[in-house]
Amino acid sequence: MDPTDEAINDPAIRAYLFRLVKDEGLNLLERFPREGEHSDEELAAKTGINLNSVRHTLYTLYEKRLAEYHRIKNNETGWLTYLWQLRIDHIYDAIREDMALVLEKLSRREKYEEENDFYICKDCHLIFTFPQAMNIEFKCPDCDQPMSHFDNEMLLRSLKQRISDIQKSLGHA
Repeated sequence: MDPTDEAINDPAIRAYLFRLVKDEGLNLLERFPREGEHSDEELAAKTGINLNSVRHTLYTLYEKRLAEYHRIKNNETGWLTYLWQLRIDHIYDAIREDMALVLEKLSRREKYEEENDFYICKDCHLIFTFPQAMNIEFKCPDCDQPMSHFDNEMLLRSLKQRISDIQKSLGHA
């Protein structure tokens, strides 16, 4: 089986690609000719997918290094043609980079949750940090009800578990 087909048919990779390029992008990936380089116009014509969707998918994949191009210039018209090919062999690098970014964001959130004390309005479910709650005298700005302390331990445990899981996946643990 072709490595691109193998990757596209893997449920986890397919879910990642779907998040990037949605149904129409997956359709393009499935129908993308496996050999050679192809212009966006050629791909749209061969696959029946809207040219703007083809271009959007290609540029999205390019940003993740999952597609690459080279341009050729028509000396008579001065027009540039971009010839594309897939680089699905970079999929694991792209996933790893995205996971590292998620890990960074989750770590920042964990630090925020650990460093702050929170208060909640039981009616409106608005949550405030201690300084914010103090500034509004521990009364909800929407309904004027008194706020109570919010225990974020369950959220912190969940964040820590998710961070640990991602670190293990990335080989950091």
